[in-house]
Amino acid sequence: MSFAAWALVALPAAAGLAGLTLRRRGPAVWLAVAGPAAALGCALVAAFGDAAVSYTLADFGSVRVEAALELSGTAVAVAVASALVSLLVQVYSVAYLRGDERYAPFAAQVNLFCAAMLLVVAADDLIFLLIGWEVMGACSYLLIAHYAKLPAAPGAAAKAFLVTRFGDVGFVLGVMVLGVSAGTFRIGELGEVPEGAATAAMLLILFGCVGKSAQFPLQVWLPPAMAGPTPVSALIHAATMVAAGAYVLTRLLPVWPPDLLVVVAVAAAATMVGAGLSAYAATDVKGVLAWSTVSQVGFMFAAVAVASADTALFHLLSHAAFKALLFLTAGVLIAQAATDGSLRTTRIRPSASPLAFWAMTIGLASMIGVPPLGGFYSKETVLGAAYESGTTAGVIVFWAGVVASVLTAAYAGRLWLLLFWRGGAAETATVSRPEASALWVLGAGTIGVGGLYFAGPLHVPELHLDLMTLLLVALLVGLYLVGDSWWRDRARDPSRLLGRARAFIASGFAADAAATAAARSGARAASAAARLLDEQLVDRTVVEGSARAALATARRTEAGHRGGLVRYLRLSVAGTLVVAVIAIGVNLWS
Repeated sequence: MSFAAWALVALPAAAGLAGLTLRRRGPAVWLAVAGPAAALGCALVAAFGDAAVSYTLADFGSVRVEAALELSGTAVAVAVASALVSLLVQVYSVAYLRGDERYAPFAAQVNLFCAAMLLVVAADDLIFLLIGWEVMGACSYLLIAHYAKLPAAPGAAAKAFLVTRFGDVGFVLGVMVLGVSAGTFRIGELGEVPEGAATAAMLLILFGCVGKSAQFPLQVWLPPAMAGPTPVSALIHAATMVAAGAYVLTRLLPVWPPDLLVVVAVAAAATMVGAGLSAYAATDVKGVLAWSTVSQVGFMFAAVAVASADTALFHLLSHAAFKALLFLTAGVLIAQAATDGSLRTTRIRPSASPLAFWAMTIGLASMIGVPPLGGFYSKETVLGAAYESGTTAGVIVFWAGVVASVLTAAYAGRLWLLLFWRGGAAETATVSRPEASALWVLGAGTIGVGGLYFAGPLHVPELHLDLMTLLLVALLVGLYLVGDSWWRDRARDPSRLLGRARAFIASGFAADAAATAAARSGARAASAAARLLDEQLVDRTVVEGSARAALATARRTEAGHRGGLVRYLRLSVAGTLVVAVIAIGVNLWS
């Protein structure tokens, strides 16, 4: 079991590093598939027993830093999901990037990304986890910028890197405060932490998790990241990258001060509803899916806000299945329609691509919570946990979750109608075997992931008939809003219901523009402060002041040399007397 724990991270990392040295496509393909396949095998082996290993990296006396891994039951489930999604993304990419000259470095970066995700999942030491956290961010930058010639890609990659790094400043500081206050960085050994230190540490860590998971107010980086290849979108959205913040918070729940969870609830509520509205107004396929990810991760944060870790992980696993399916299917549909992904031009008849049609239908149905798909059970348990919590945070996320469920049904229904029911190419489009195999596996996973509720590995609230009814009513309300608009005028987009605010909402409520303006204002203010400091302190005080002092000293010295013989004799006698007095005094004192 200890070997499986180390190999889980080491094998995809080794495949990624080796892949960086390759240029030929053939060997790169084999390494691309072998890395996550080996990791998946190790995760399945670890499922037969808890695996925990550690090695001391540094010992500072009172605090130690260890290379520690622990694969509990929930960690194994997340590791299996992450490795499986990474494997399917690699298989899909073999066909999707068949003519790409930079396939080899792309595949290597995906493997390094996979290794970093699995390190975040399995690490039992906060410093060790931080390594995976940062490597994951660096790899996401490289993958988003893969299409370097695409005008939007470099800027999107830079924005993703800078925004997540901005959040990571808080995350690193929070880890340091928590580790020093608790006397250990081992997650499994975190015990009593002083209330003040716990509050400061968890607020800082929450800030980093909000940035990594694209939650309010740091959600601005995720929609532009769709400039990367579709497999990258699936990897970032479906596996642990975007959900990493929620996952880390679930592991640190024992340290959270209970009164502080209302902060998580407010962020989750704003994200669920705001991102749901933006998804409804989005103008391209991947934009709808991107905003839907932001909203669905908000459900995971909602579960954290009511201290229900297993419920958050259940929705994480459910989301990984249906979101990977949706993104990979979107890539197939956009390629078949030969468009840029705009909802105005991307349309295809269901009969022209039955596999893509049913894959998209199943994915959207799970996301909106159609029973018995996995999304229905995971969403119901989130609402159930909020309902049973009896806290202010629970009330906030419960009603926000209900509204978000209505919005989810509305934007999913709108996407389905605009893609498949406005005409389009009637010719049958073929799906390559690698792409088809990925869609089949993810489709089966989307249908079957709900079985986790009945299998019993996760401790989640029991199903409530009234909550199930409420969820289904919310679903029907959302579908009715879109369906009624569609029935009245199929020539117009159902998002016209938003009126003149549609463009403003589609932009994410202008959050990107506001963040850009704030960053520019901050940069100008910092630049002005640096210039003032340089001109006033360095130039005038240090440089010019020292020059003036040197000139003044030189003038006085020069004036002293013009005194004449009598003045020199007086100074010499006075100096001799002073030296004599000092010498006599020292002699008497000794």
